[in-house]
Amino acid sequence: MAQQPYSNGPVQNQLVQSPDGQGYSPAVPGSYSHQMPAKVPPHQSSGQYSYSGSQNVSQLNNYQGPGQTLNRPPVAAFSGSPVQQPGPVSQALPPALQNSAAVSCAGTFPPGASPPVLSNWQYSQTPVSQPLGAQTSHLAHVPGTGSAQPPSSLPGSTNPAETYQYAASPGAPPLQNSYMKPGSAPPPVTQPLTPLHPPRPPLGPPPVGGPPRPPVAGPPSAQSLLKSAANQEGDARSAASDGSVVQNSYDAIEGGGLTATPHHSPAAPNLKMNRSVGYSYPALPPGYQHTSPPGAPGMNASALQYPDGSKHFHQPALGTNHLTASMAGLSLQQEGLRPVNLLQERNILPTTLLKAPVPNLHEDIQKLNCNPELFRCTLTNIPQTQALLNKAKLPLGLLLHPFKDLSQLPVVTSSIIVRCRSCRTYINPFVSFLDQRRWKCNLCYRVNDVPEEFLYNPVTRVYGEPHKRPEVQNATIEFMAPSEYMLRPPQPPVYLFVFDVSHNAVETGYLNTVCQTLLDNLDSLPGNTRTKIGFITFDSTIHFYSLQEGLSQPQMLIVSDIEDVFIPMPENLLVNLNENKELIQDLLRTLPQMFTKSLETHSALGPALQAAFKLMSPTGGRITVFQTQLPSVGMGALKSREEPNQRATAKDIHLTPSTDFYKKLALDCSGQQVAVDLFLLSGQYSDLASLGCISRYSAGSVYYYQSYHHKHNPVQVEKLQKELKRYLTRKIGFEAVMRIRCTKGLSIHTFHGNFFVRSTDLLSLPNVNPDAGYAVQMSVEESLTDMQVVSFQSALLYTSSKGERRIRVHTMCLPVVTTLSEVYLGADVQAITGLLANMAVDRSVSATLSDARDALVNAVIDSLAAYRSSVLSIQQPGLTAPFSLRLFPLYILALLKQKSFQTGTNTRLDERIFTMCQVKNQPLVYLMLMTHPSLYRVDSLTDEVMFLWIGKNCGQGFISQVLGVPNYGSIPQNMTHLPELETAESIRTRTFISWLREQRPFFPILYIIKDESPLKSIFLQNMIEDRTESALSYYEFLLHIQQQVNK
Repeated sequence: MAQQPYSNGPVQNQLVQSPDGQGYSPAVPGSYSHQMPAKVPPHQSSGQYSYSGSQNVSQLNNYQGPGQTLNRPPVAAFSGSPVQQPGPVSQALPPALQNSAAVSCAGTFPPGASPPVLSNWQYSQTPVSQPLGAQTSHLAHVPGTGSAQPPSSLPGSTNPAETYQYAASPGAPPLQNSYMKPGSAPPPVTQPLTPLHPPRPPLGPPPVGGPPRPPVAGPPSAQSLLKSAANQEGDARSAASDGSVVQNSYDAIEGGGLTATPHHSPAAPNLKMNRSVGYSYPALPPGYQHTSPPGAPGMNASALQYPDGSKHFHQPALGTNHLTASMAGLSLQQEGLRPVNLLQERNILPTTLLKAPVPNLHEDIQKLNCNPELFRCTLTNIPQTQALLNKAKLPLGLLLHPFKDLSQLPVVTSSIIVRCRSCRTYINPFVSFLDQRRWKCNLCYRVNDVPEEFLYNPVTRVYGEPHKRPEVQNATIEFMAPSEYMLRPPQPPVYLFVFDVSHNAVETGYLNTVCQTLLDNLDSLPGNTRTKIGFITFDSTIHFYSLQEGLSQPQMLIVSDIEDVFIPMPENLLVNLNENKELIQDLLRTLPQMFTKSLETHSALGPALQAAFKLMSPTGGRITVFQTQLPSVGMGALKSREEPNQRATAKDIHLTPSTDFYKKLALDCSGQQVAVDLFLLSGQYSDLASLGCISRYSAGSVYYYQSYHHKHNPVQVEKLQKELKRYLTRKIGFEAVMRIRCTKGLSIHTFHGNFFVRSTDLLSLPNVNPDAGYAVQMSVEESLTDMQVVSFQSALLYTSSKGERRIRVHTMCLPVVTTLSEVYLGADVQAITGLLANMAVDRSVSATLSDARDALVNAVIDSLAAYRSSVLSIQQPGLTAPFSLRLFPLYILALLKQKSFQTGTNTRLDERIFTMCQVKNQPLVYLMLMTHPSLYRVDSLTDEVMFLWIGKNCGQGFISQVLGVPNYGSIPQNMTHLPELETAESIRTRTFISWLREQRPFFPILYIIKDESPLKSIFLQNMIEDRTESALSYYEFLLHIQQQVNK
């Protein structure tokens, strides 16, 4: 069978060209029967089988990950070394740290305590080569094997076509005529998601006396649907034997973006969702079955009854022709544009957490906008043209946290999901209702018919108010997807654990911690009665475990031929968790002791992953692999590439994978809806640059525990326990795809995160978790001349752990501006820093680390130079920045000092790669915590990785009542826990540190450091504004920027 080439999309880069193509063919099984070819064992012994055979696996061409070029040559050589004050660097602390105890929530950790992982990293995400407006012919319509299922309906529903259950919002005021608020920007508004109301019985069908149904045109012909290569609901379907229509492509069921070809025929009504195909989906879980009673807050009780069955439609149209002029009269003296002389105003850090800028929209529109923690743009004022964007020298892009844990989430289950017939945008708060029967899409401006069912609002029990339905009142909403959104029945939750049991692995003692944590959390694994679980162990051979019902103990099956990996038996290797819990618990209790006397030093990670893939292919699911060393035998074997003495040589460090084996296997996994999460627990170089590909392309996660040992490094044990518990119990989505759409005229050209680009703009996510973030780069493809606002929408289609197919949609609306000053006014400095960090990781891989560092510095120089020359009316001495970008140089300096991009010999290669993993796949909020740590003074707390610095002059009361020692000299050198003392100071300090830890999905280790501690230098590296051995102080960095800006 010929090997299919893979890549993460078409390549668009001058520096590196990938030989890979875009071939991808998902063979999706229609059932979950665990039928696998089994080889007959040549002989049998007591509970153990041994097999042999051979197989040649061809490899892909050597992969080189493309990177994103930051288009500017270096202005001046910036080596990152000090330009002033030659000589030894003083380690003197600021007086504030001499006299107090301070805790730093750092993102960098000393040797033996690498920063914890939140998610994963890709080396450089391939940019999409075609703009969104011209991709019709490049969409991958891939055949599948979905099958038609018996007709079904909603459980307990007597009228599925017109029965609704959804979480409704309290009535918001009707949308106004104007998106834009004239004059100054509105004050920051943080609109919480709508609270859910107490449950009530499902609402019945609409009143009989509703408005007369207008004549409806018939559905478009099959020919007209086929003519449109637009990824619409009618595209890429196959006819089943019974004549019903079956989806066979995720690209088709989610629908196309602006790649869609507009219909030139008169607008046809939306096709109704056909319930005769596929499986029925369960009713909403109890926590989501909420509806608002008639007369709920914000609803007009008098509007509940219509004697004549109709009501005048009074919601004003919100098309672009009806918008008022916006920000032309904005004063340049607004706070966001106030010039700040960075060399003089040194105290610029805010006393509270920095919030995202609020878009200058009409307040009634802004309060409906998406929460910036979920969906954020680098520029909250979108430049009208690409020329204006180029002039601003700022990147345009989006940062997403699409699956974030939310305390309140409106969930809708309905017989119809209303979407634009042309671009497939989901109806949202920013569409325009031209009248009661028509709405205009806010992305492509097509006028669509409002389906009859959508006219009825079961919350208020009235007709004629489609703009008050929750789909049009919430920028973040989740739909229960009908069967049309399924290629196959929703998969069960399947978890496979793969353990390294070589001599090196047994020595670390990690199996005790992992197996005990699994035992403690078996009942908390996300899932239902269909949940399956399995185990594989490996050294130089691969060990499977039969958990067949009726066995008195688990049975080990050994496959010794790692060149021809196969599954030794067709079933009982993945078993139902609830039905076989006792056997599973027995295995987890005995596993840590089974290999204590093993002398096998080799590691066959590649063959073990191949075996895991074959075992998981029929269903999909999650593979969790624990590895402690460099793979040494079989496919995927690696050799050490790290030379400790050359860590500082930016040109020679190996940031690219040494083999394409793990990338190819990850793409195979992605095609079968399997994600691989890697836990690397190693004291030696393990080539994370190569191993990380298995998670990067399969939408998995990477965790790294440097120098893990249960005795020599106990703090890492606690860290593994806490993070593994979060990993096992957090929410998970299976067989997911995500598409990001934007208003016509804008285009997305590069993606960042862990995924595979299945078609031009469809991201394949076999697993999605709430700790993963994504980023995209954008450009202004066509002038936005006639537009005053643009919109962005992300749609995540996934299967929940309960077996429900769901769609989570986030929509954001932003104003369009025409002047450079307005662009700077809306700059989001944190989002800009986050996007540049992603781009710099790509640059490090495709070019060199020094190129990436220069590009980061040039980003600051270019933007401040453009502001100085084009916006400032009066040239001022010093280094001037707009108030919105006052922290830009500080954040870029912090990036240069972060382990991803710092120079010097104290950063191990795997450490650097892992930190790059975090940059590429962390949500922005956690990336900023890692980049610019917070510093708190804790010896004066009131009742209102982590370093606790104890200065020489720290008060005796704090030392005795919090640390539990008599004096400063008695503080232990390697203290990592605060004693639990019954003093007010101790309780306050421990509560505060616990609160800091709860803000993060990873677990920061606490290091208590004093002036003589060997970890002092690690702590001082987090003092971003101070000078270090290999990096400038903040003031020196500003002088360097000023010199380049004034050239």
